[in-house]
Amino acid sequence: MTRLGFAALLLASGCVTADVVPYDVVRDLAPTGKLRAAINFGNPVLAQKDPAAGEPRGVSVDLAREVAKRAGIPLEIVPYPAAGRVTADATNNRWDIAFVARDPDRANDIEFTAPYVVIEGGYLVPENSPFQKIEDVDREGVRIAVSNRSAYDLFLSRNYLKRATLVRGPTPQLSIEQFATERLDAAAGVKSPLIEYARTHPGYRVLPGHFMIIEQAMALPRGRPQAARYVREFVDEMKASGFVQQSLDKSGQKEARVAP
Repeated sequence: MTRLGFAALLLASGCVTADVVPYDVVRDLAPTGKLRAAINFGNPVLAQKDPAAGEPRGVSVDLAREVAKRAGIPLEIVPYPAAGRVTADATNNRWDIAFVARDPDRANDIEFTAPYVVIEGGYLVPENSPFQKIEDVDREGVRIAVSNRSAYDLFLSRNYLKRATLVRGPTPQLSIEQFATERLDAAAGVKSPLIEYARTHPGYRVLPGHFMIIEQAMALPRGRPQAARYVREFVDEMKASGFVQQSLDKSGQKEARVAP
């Protein structure tokens, strides 16, 4: 089905979110009267700061602004340096919506929409590394830098690695610095920033392929059923209308794909 056809199907089924959000949904979505959006600036595919003005931008920021506009309430950006710190605050009443990867380890405290963007998790290695493909990395004695409680940390810990050891850093950027300064064997992360790091730092390369597909979604703390239904329909509309793709294009994120 084409994107236009899917949008028509949503409209016919009454699932397209209204430009004006009903009051009871707004109250469930933002009980403090403002929409507190947790934005993870540790993932530059989803959020960045304008180098000139320092203003937040990117697909997560654009989606948060659109929700706040439709709800008719102020938006408060709650910045975070890493996704693991966002999810750690899910039960602390620090945010109302967030933009993090779907993962079963996070689902106890967080309710997810369908993904709006999919990105790849890959490995950065030294130029002279013997590793040539993803499967080569999981060996005895291999140490892999990773951002603590990131989606790829959770995945590698739970599903994937059998022999290699993870060395956790507090944020994605600091984990890459740790990889370089401690001369670890590899760094795991979102593939796009790893490619950029290798481009700007001679002596490193990114292995072809990926070890996981990361499904980035909107998220809410559990216990807000009306808000959860609204944002699920909102994400479907934003994908079908082309909003997500336009936002990715505007922020120059060529490696990310709109989720099906």
